[in-house]
Amino acid sequence: MAGNKRFGDRIRLLREARKKEDPAFSLRKFAQAVGISPTFLSKIEKGEFTPPAPERIKKMAELLGVDADELLALANKMDPDLSDIIKDQPKAMADFLRTARDAGLTVEDLRAITEKIRRQKD
Repeated sequence: MAGNKRFGDRIRLLREARKKEDPAFSLRKFAQAVGISPTFLSKIEKGEFTPPAPERIKKMAELLGVDADELLALANKMDPDLSDIIKDQPKAMADFLRTARDAGLTVEDLRAITEKIRRQKD
């Protein structure tokens, strides 16, 4: 089974850092908390197995205190919520994303747009 070394390295780095402060982040205990086997987690961290399902990756992110979208991107997976949003309005969402990309919007630009939309909704 093809793996994903970058994802595995990131999970191991984050988990090991947390393990220094909290024994709940041992490989066995972390795997149990995520809902996967320790063997599977070990193989993921070594880059031997592909990352788990998006729901498991989101659980990892929650436990590790990092952004789920970052881990999902490293795993080459998409949050099912985003997929549903795109499927709900495929033409409009695809047009918006392509326009943003083609306009060369920076992360700061996208954050500003997001905040503007949030303020308008409230």
